[in-house]
Amino acid sequence: MTGTTVNTSFDWTAATALLFDLDGVLTPTALVHEQAWRQLFDGFLADTGHAGYRDSDYFDFIDGKPRFDGVRDFLASRNITLTEGPLDDDPAHDTVHGLGNRKNAVFNAIIESGGVKPYPGSVRFVEAALARGLKLAVVSSSRNAPAVLKAAGLDHHFPVVVDGELAAGRGLPGKPNHDTFSYAAELLGVPTRDCVVVEDAVSGVQAGSSGDFRAVIGVDRGAGRQALLDAGATLVVDDLAELL
Repeated sequence: MTGTTVNTSFDWTAATALLFDLDGVLTPTALVHEQAWRQLFDGFLADTGHAGYRDSDYFDFIDGKPRFDGVRDFLASRNITLTEGPLDDDPAHDTVHGLGNRKNAVFNAIIESGGVKPYPGSVRFVEAALARGLKLAVVSSSRNAPAVLKAAGLDHHFPVVVDGELAAGRGLPGKPNHDTFSYAAELLGVPTRDCVVVEDAVSGVQAGSSGDFRAVIGVDRGAGRQALLDAGATLVVDDLAELL
């Protein structure tokens, strides 16, 4: 079933820039992230005797957020409190940063074993945007965004990448705050009101809708069309090729 827009008069080509999330929008690595989080918490919860990991946990507490925020919010959902630990804590340690680094190790192992192929519809949409002269940026909570873009063969399309590493270094709060998207617009030299945010996560759509952006395109890769609309999406599609 194809996605349904809520504003059929919306014209993305009238924007000056597009600000893309990466995982789940350009590449199917959201599925890899979900797999890595499940593997992490299945093991952790089994070892600690807490309620098991559920299919809904990823979208309810983790999706689209900076990695360590995802750890904190998931643990809070189980009323688990852990010490933070140092930022580079050993992945073997059961601390917030240790668990986050463990998840990253699992994610990288999966990526290295299977590679990354972008969504064909997203590639077509990016190429159409470039042909129309729009400026492009990637805004991702992942600290692995540059590596994923390179592995997918998309890195040359995006002169600006605001990832989790850059956001942390600049002291920018992650999604659902709009700061990382606003910073990407600044780096592109485009006013936020002339930018369209493209997101698949509820937290990312909330980030886009909380800023002064032209519009937010929601891509439903599992979060649910209504959930994205409720979060503030201007329109929702199942695949970006629907907008061509």
